[in-house]
Amino acid sequence: MAYVYDDQNIFAKILRGEIPNNTVLETDHCLAFRDINAQAPEHILVIPKGPYVCFDHFANVASEAEILDFTRAIAKVTDALKVEPGEGASGYRLIANSGKDGMQEVPHLHVHVVAGRPLGRMLS
Repeated sequence: MAYVYDDQNIFAKILRGEIPNNTVLETDHCLAFRDINAQAPEHILVIPKGPYVCFDHFANVASEAEILDFTRAIAKVTDALKVEPGEGASGYRLIANSGKDGMQEVPHLHVHVVAGRPLGRMLS
């Protein structure tokens, strides 16, 4: 499939510094920041710096370094938030929406790290 990346999407503008954000973590290949429309006490978005539309685009095209960095960035965010299941923390949810039916609002790959309260069932 051919993916068309819109470089005017809000995350592209954040990456270019045109729109401010509340950065939680920045790596060579990723940026993690607080969601301005938080759905839980902890709601962080993790995005790759590269122009990837959705997860399958990223997984099929990104370099090994980008994929590793993205995965580790998510782990670093959950560690920083102290939400990993176990020793007193009650867990978190990762959400990555793709396409129209997946309710993707911004056409730039992003993973929501949501935690800090019971989140209920994912789908009914």
